[in-house]
Amino acid sequence: MLSTTSTPTERRRAFRAGLASSTLQILPGAFTPLSVRLIQEKGFHGAYISGAVMAAELGLPDIGLTTLTEVAQRAHQISRMSDLPTLVDADTGFGEPMNVARTVHELEDAGVAGLHIEDQVNPKRCGHLDGKQVVDGQTAVQRIKAAVDARRDDQLVIMARTDIRGVEGLDAATDRAKALVDAGADAIFPEAMGTLEEFAAMRAAVDVPILANMTEFGKSRLFTHAELADVGVDLVIHPVSLLRIAFGAIERGLDALLETGTLDGEVEGMQTRGRLYELLDYEAYNSFDSSIFTYTGR
Repeated sequence: MLSTTSTPTERRRAFRAGLASSTLQILPGAFTPLSVRLIQEKGFHGAYISGAVMAAELGLPDIGLTTLTEVAQRAHQISRMSDLPTLVDADTGFGEPMNVARTVHELEDAGVAGLHIEDQVNPKRCGHLDGKQVVDGQTAVQRIKAAVDARRDDQLVIMARTDIRGVEGLDAATDRAKALVDAGADAIFPEAMGTLEEFAAMRAAVDVPILANMTEFGKSRLFTHAELADVGVDLVIHPVSLLRIAFGAIERGLDALLETGTLDGEVEGMQTRGRLYELLDYEAYNSFDSSIFTYTGR
């Protein structure tokens, strides 16, 4: 009832243990606090909190318009609703080294298990769009050093994302990844990789966990979990998938409402009221205060 029963440090330890295991860690993107309950119930290893999704929910493109306050608030709302580790997109750290340090503190306080900071120029853009620009190596390293130095809980995972592959190529990406690991990064997120062979090259270049971003409509085909595990990927995220599924269904429902004047034909595909209450753990609230739960229907 109300929130997770585990502490942030416990979830961070679980995240680190998962990354150190031989099992590919699968993190769907939680786009609402309630959706993370489903992700946990279905047996996934954790949940991802996407910057692109947070921007979209605010009606904004993913070009660095969200604020640290907005990201920290959403990260807290999602993280508190599950015993799963959460990994949050911290964009470029919302500024330079001092801003990065504050970002780490705010997201630590939000209860996330890990965060990633990227090497794009600020304001950034979606990692799978053309025309990205990245900062120089020294600036990228300073951001990660600032994050690592600011960390108060040594179990918090500081992940470095690099977008340089789409700008300067694979060799530049592996070189940058090595420098970011030397700066203290616990894991590497090589964005917009094109092939399994590129992931294998990144795996060979660094000795920390690596992440694969399996976003739809991106720079690569959607590799299977087995394919990614075979080339040594440790963690895969599906960042925007649930939002896209949900909004696809919403759009179809609205079209049906306009066309037929009723949603009766859509009811069969809807989540029932009973299933919603089950996810909300309404019965636990009833046990706490029997006067507030009276629903017994479908």
